[in-house]
Amino acid sequence: MIKPKIRRQLPLHLMVAPSFILVLIFSYGPIVGLMIAFQKFSIVKGMFGSPFVGWDNFDYMFKLPEIWQVIRNTVGISIMKIAAGLVVPILVALLLNEVRKQAFKRWIQTMIYLPHFLSWIILGGVLIDILSPTSGIVNQFLGLFGIEPIFFLGNAHWFPVVVVISDVWKEFGFSTIVYLAALAGINPALYEAAVIDGANRWKQTLHITLPGMIPIIILLVTLSLGNVLNAGFDQIFNLYSPVVYESGDIIDTLVYRLGLEQAQYSLATAVGLIKSVVSIVLISGSYYLAYRAANYRIF
Repeated sequence: MIKPKIRRQLPLHLMVAPSFILVLIFSYGPIVGLMIAFQKFSIVKGMFGSPFVGWDNFDYMFKLPEIWQVIRNTVGISIMKIAAGLVVPILVALLLNEVRKQAFKRWIQTMIYLPHFLSWIILGGVLIDILSPTSGIVNQFLGLFGIEPIFFLGNAHWFPVVVVISDVWKEFGFSTIVYLAALAGINPALYEAAVIDGANRWKQTLHITLPGMIPIIILLVTLSLGNVLNAGFDQIFNLYSPVVYESGDIIDTLVYRLGLEQAQYSLATAVGLIKSVVSIVLISGSYYLAYRAANYRIF
């Protein structure tokens, strides 16, 4: 009974094997390196020859003058991204749902979806040119109204705003597809009944469309709670500079500077380990909330 089943499933296991091996090598293998968070790591002595110092690196981490500012920046930017990344796709999906010309609707979907496929290296260069205080199109437009040029990427007040808006611009097209799929699952008979009762488009949206989207909205909100400490390293690394560390420095960029620029490998690993532990707790909590609120299960 078992052998025929294994024989049938063998091609599937072989197909998954390369990905499984890569995950073991690049995701689970490096976990061994976390031990240097408890060491005074020396490149010469190596990971197994460096002396253990216990919790000293973690104690020193919490005494860093910038650590709490970095945590506040990370949480603040992440929450703003989650909120904006929820509202904008919902509004766009509702608007696209009202478009009756399918060709135009597909064209709009393609246009808003394209930035999702571009890396932050490309988009970072585009944003630097667009927001340039001397030649950027945004400041040229503001100049028409007599507004002085604004150094968006060099101003600690404006930098988080630019980060959130540009992240929404890049990703809202992808999220819109999820909500459009939810809209497609709403029973058309409900709209027909509403029309017979005299409901206009606004009332149909308010009493049929939005309630039909509530389960997927609750699910995505709860799952996004696990990303509270992921403010987007790729994006911020390509846009920030020392003048905006006050509002733009996040945990991942701090780990990068400590580990790769300052060669404080043990301290950088300690910071990264704390972030990973907290993220695991948040992700576990978000999946539990998703199960309780939307009956979502991984398997």
